Amino acid sequence: MPSCARFVFNGWLRMANALIDIGINLTHDSYDADRAQVMERAAAAGIVQMLVTGASLDGSRAAVELAETHPGRLFATAGCHPHHAIDHDTAKLQLLAELATLPSVVAVGECGLDYFRDYSPRPQQREVFAAQLAVAGRLQKPVFLHQRDAHTDFLGIVREQRAALNGGVVHCFTDNERALRDYLDLDLYIGMTGWICDERRGRDLLKLLPLIPTDRLLVETDGPYLLPRDVQPKPASRRNEPMYLPHIVAAIAAARGESVAALAENTTANARRLFNIPDC
Repeated sequence: MPSCARFVFNGWLRMANALIDIGINLTHDSYDADRAQVMERAAAAGIVQMLVTGASLDGSRAAVELAETHPGRLFATAGCHPHHAIDHDTAKLQLLAELATLPSVVAVGECGLDYFRDYSPRPQQREVFAAQLAVAGRLQKPVFLHQRDAHTDFLGIVREQRAALNGGVVHCFTDNERALRDYLDLDLYIGMTGWICDERRGRDLLKLLPLIPTDRLLVETDGPYLLPRDVQPKPASRRNEPMYLPHIVAAIAAARGESVAALAENTTANARRLFNIPDC
């Protein structure tokens, strides 16, 4: 597959280095009817590799199975999202740890804390999160992190184990400047999504984009969630998919005062470095 892709998107034509979507829930049932076509559209838009997110034991197994069906193009994460911590126990953690040893799994997670939804009791969220960080430390694989409305507890847990960790990304970052600086101080990467394309919620986040060092920025869709609100023409479905990543990259580049090509090149290099992804 070429290292540079030419694509037409939203009425404009650009040259962009190959992109890596570091967070796509490609096993979600909303993709069941046209998953192959979703992948084809992604390739046509210049997305050459993707990380398929695992957010539960079953979801991680499905992510691994899909990644192994497309070696070199798809990679998986294996973890327990805080929403599912209530269903997690020692036996499941052991199975996740075994799954995370597979070559197709490039990160432990999605793991972290979510005090916005509180689908799982907070003490159990913290316990399951800490346990997954310990697994990542033992395996020396980076962590794929989730944090929403839980910065203080999240930061404390990560700080406690950071020395043993082989890096990580705070995926789908939507927090404030203080949180951003705290995560950068821990040498974590920052994953940006189409949230910044939301004129209601993303305005403050746009102002933070120039603060992220070039070598710490990653891009993702988090599909099927977070379809960019300003995509034109608006799709019939609210489902997000990887082909919209160039639109997100263009918005990030504009906010940072960079060219699309430079931002694409840098974020792709960052993804390869953090997750040890080979050049396709």
